[in-house]
Amino acid sequence: YLQLPADLTKMHLTDNPHPQVTHVPSSQSGCSIASDSGSSSLSDIYQATESEMGDVDLTGLPEAPVDSEDEEEEEDEDIDRTSDPLLGRDVVRECLEKEPADKTDDDIEQLLEFMHQLPAFANMTMSVRRELCSVMIFEVVEQAGAIILEDGQELDSWYVILNGTVEISYPDGKSESLCMGNSFGITPSLDKQYMNGVVRTKVDDCQFVCIAQQDYWRILNHVEKNTHKVEEEGEIVMVKEHRELDRSGTRKGHIVIKATPERLIMHLIEEHSIVDPTYIEDFLLTYRTFLTSPLEVGNKLLEWFAVDSLRDKVTRVVLLWVNNHFNDFEGDPAMTRFLEEFEKNLEDTKMKGHLRLLNIACAAKAKWRQITLQKPSRDSPLFFSLLGGSDRGFGIFVETVEIGSKAAEAGLKRGDQV
Repeated sequence: YLQLPADLTKMHLTDNPHPQVTHVPSSQSGCSIASDSGSSSLSDIYQATESEMGDVDLTGLPEAPVDSEDEEEEEDEDIDRTSDPLLGRDVVRECLEKEPADKTDDDIEQLLEFMHQLPAFANMTMSVRRELCSVMIFEVVEQAGAIILEDGQELDSWYVILNGTVEISYPDGKSESLCMGNSFGITPSLDKQYMNGVVRTKVDDCQFVCIAQQDYWRILNHVEKNTHKVEEEGEIVMVKEHRELDRSGTRKGHIVIKATPERLIMHLIEEHSIVDPTYIEDFLLTYRTFLTSPLEVGNKLLEWFAVDSLRDKVTRVVLLWVNNHFNDFEGDPAMTRFLEEFEKNLEDTKMKGHLRLLNIACAAKAKWRQITLQKPSRDSPLFFSLLGGSDRGFGIFVETVEIGSKAAEAGLKRGDQV
C-alpha cells in the first residue's frame, strides 16, 4: 500500500496553491497518491502488447532452434529457484553442524531467522534467541523407537525438535506427542532436575538442537538485563528490549515488545527509537487484535490534539491512518464523524498544509458507489444539502447530512462528490 512520507515535518507545506501538479508514477515515489482510474490491469497491458505485435512483419527474420543452450540454462535457473526452501534448510543444517566456537555472525543470523519461527522460541526476546543460537548443539537420532531419556534420568540439557516426532510416556500411563518446534528437558534453573517419563522417537531421522543446562540458565536469567520494564502504580505496563542493528553501534535503541493496550496507544505520540521507526504503521495494522473499537484510538488523538506540543504528532498519526487504512473510516459512521471533527480542528488551528494533505488522501482513497434514496413525494425533504456547481467553479459536493435520516442510512456522507 502507498504510504505518506515517514516524516511529514520534512515536507514543504505552503498555503499558496501550486501552479502545476505533476503526477509521478507510484514506482518512482513512495509518497505519491495515484488514482484507480489511471492504473492499468494485466489484461490491458496484454491486449496492448498483442495489438502491437499483430502489426509487426516477421518475414525475413532468421530461424533459430527452439531448444537453445540459453533456454536450457534458464530452465536450470528455474529449477534452482524452486528448490530455494530446500537450499535454505541445507544452509541452516551446515550452520548447526558447526561447533559453537566455530559459528560466525552470519551463521548465527541464519539460525536466528530459522529458529524464531518455532513455538519453543516464540516468547523469548531477540537477544535471548541470538545467545541460544550461538551455543546450541545439533543431534540426530536415526531410528524410530530409540529412547532419548529414561524415566528418573538426571537432565542436563534443553531440547528443541527440528524434525520428526517424539513421544513422552508418563508413569501414570498417559502419553504425549511432541513435533517440530516443541521442546522438552530442563527448566532454566541450576538445581538438579530429573526426567518424569520416557522420551522415545516415533519416526526415523529425528533432529534436535540441545542447549546445556548451564548455558540455558545463564542466558535466560542474565541476558534479560537487555530489557527495560516500565512500571505504573506498581504494575508493569510496558517492556522494551535493547537492540543493535549494526556493529558500528550507531543504530541501537529500545523497541517495544510488550505493553498494555492503553500504553500502546500512548506510545503513538512518544519519541520512537531509531530501531523502531515504523511503530505507528505497525500499530495501525494490528490494533484490531487487541482493541474492541478504533474510537479508543480516535478519542485519545482528539484529546491530545488540544495540546500544542502534541499536535504535529497526532496529525501525522491520522494522516498515516487515512492513507493506509481508509476503510476504517469509510465503513464506520462513528469514525467518519471522528474524521470530520479532526478536519474541523485543523481548520480552527489554521493548519492549512496538513488539511490539504488530509483532503488529498481522502480523495485518493475514496471509491465510487451508487446510492438510492426513495421519497414519498416530490415535496418531501432530502435530509442533505449540496454545495458547488458551475457558478461556483468546482464540482457538486454533499455539504451536510442529517444524522439518523434516510440519507444517512443510505450511506450518504459529508464530502461526497455527486
